[in-house]
Amino acid sequence: MSFRFRVLGLVMLVAVSATAVTAWLILRGATQQINEPDSAASAQLDEIAYQLSDYGLRHGTWEGVSNLVVGLGRQTGQRIHLITENGEVIVDTDHEANPTRQVRAIGAVNAPINPRPSLDLTGVDQGAAAITLKRIQTYRADVRLAACLTRRGVDVVLTPASYGVPGVQADTATAGSSPIVDSCSGYPREPAAALEEDRRRVGECVVAVDTEPDHDCLAQVFADRIDEVAPKRAQVYVGVGGRSLVIGPLLAAAAGVAAVTIIVTALLSHRVLRPIGTLTAASQRLGRGDLTSRVPVDGNDELATLARSFNRMADSLQRGEERQRRLVADVAHELRTPLANLRGYLEALSDGVIDPDPELFASLHEEAVLQQRIVDDLQDLALAEAGSLAYHRTVVDLAELLETCRTAHRAGADAAGVTLTVSAGPLPPVYVDPDRMRQVLGNLVTNALRATGRGGTITLGAEHSGDSAVLRVADTGSGIAPEALPHVFDRFWRADSARGRKTGGSGLGLAIVRQIVTDHGGVIRVASELGVGTTFTITLPVAPAVRRH
Repeated sequence: MSFRFRVLGLVMLVAVSATAVTAWLILRGATQQINEPDSAASAQLDEIAYQLSDYGLRHGTWEGVSNLVVGLGRQTGQRIHLITENGEVIVDTDHEANPTRQVRAIGAVNAPINPRPSLDLTGVDQGAAAITLKRIQTYRADVRLAACLTRRGVDVVLTPASYGVPGVQADTATAGSSPIVDSCSGYPREPAAALEEDRRRVGECVVAVDTEPDHDCLAQVFADRIDEVAPKRAQVYVGVGGRSLVIGPLLAAAAGVAAVTIIVTALLSHRVLRPIGTLTAASQRLGRGDLTSRVPVDGNDELATLARSFNRMADSLQRGEERQRRLVADVAHELRTPLANLRGYLEALSDGVIDPDPELFASLHEEAVLQQRIVDDLQDLALAEAGSLAYHRTVVDLAELLETCRTAHRAGADAAGVTLTVSAGPLPPVYVDPDRMRQVLGNLVTNALRATGRGGTITLGAEHSGDSAVLRVADTGSGIAPEALPHVFDRFWRADSARGRKTGGSGLGLAIVRQIVTDHGGVIRVASELGVGTTFTITLPVAPAVRRH
């Protein structure tokens, strides 16, 4: 499977998983929020049911209960819906709050409301029938009184219950003038037929002449005989129904988020992997030998940095290939003519065309020595550039090193008519390979002798500068043209393009010098002016022990 599809699959997995988890958390939170009102309504239901039952029991009617229900709705923050057992709406806070508003669905939390007392004859052994008759008649009268007082705006309070049936009376705090109470108390007596029916029903509960009536039967007769005047049983619903979590839009939103994530990931992977594909193709071309292969660079991100690094690597490889080709061409050029001369002379000697003499043999030997020097220099340069050239570093006195170099080249300078001098003050020691540094100074002095005519001067100088020691080899020779200065350290470069034996060496000396100086942590520079002279400056770090002091 390609990297693109692996990345896309991984991101899709992460996106879908994250979306699914997010949707689950949203669903869970929404469900909790939906269930929270029902839980709150359940906790408040008992208090609401108690106050409604108490109202019906005290007032004997549901008239005026709307004020209580609205107050309970505001207090609890719930929608309260009160209906009779026959489905007749007594009061609904939604309708009371705004009659024109569409009423919401009824909540699922509900409880029955029974505003009627139950006859309790527990512990009564004698006279149960008479007590029942009395309680039936008294309750019916109390209910009528309570309903009348409620309609007149007089609050009603319950008196202590007798056999489970409490009495009622006007609240003295709200009764006002006594005529209101008197007018409500002056109801006509019940018809004789009703009283006769009461006695008949109670009598049905007597199973034998000498036996007390059944208490459960009497309680049922009480309930039946007060049914006509007692407030109706009711059912209260608390909360709002019809709240359900719609899964469809949630799933659609989750699918939309996942789709957008996948599309964005696909575009991003294309944006990221396209440069990688271009880089891969370029590297394959580079591997097949096309060193001109490059990749376009766009932006400043990590991919652009990678592209620049690849281009720099390709440039370096191309330059290295070009240097190698030039090196092979230069080596072939350097060796072709001398070897051809050697072969020609040897063939002429073999054919007897020329006679052997000491001068000829000396010339041939000199030519062979020159070729051997070229080969040795090439070997040194190759080892130095590969980091395999052996160095035996030690603490070296630069003044002594310069004096040794002057002594070694004094004879050649005297023969050329050139003055070789040393100018050095107090110098700190440096940590270098003395043999290699003599090789460096020797190459520079040899080149200076070739460029300096009779009567000229070559000066070996040194000075201390901060944490560095500076060496200079300055001559008063012919100088180097400005356009040639950038090439003085190139392989096989010589100021004299004729490459004659008398005007130049192998053309590798300065390349070796630069590599040795670089390996010692130093820097070499050149400054020259035609007809005035040339100065090579070498900067080397001071020995660490001296630096600490």
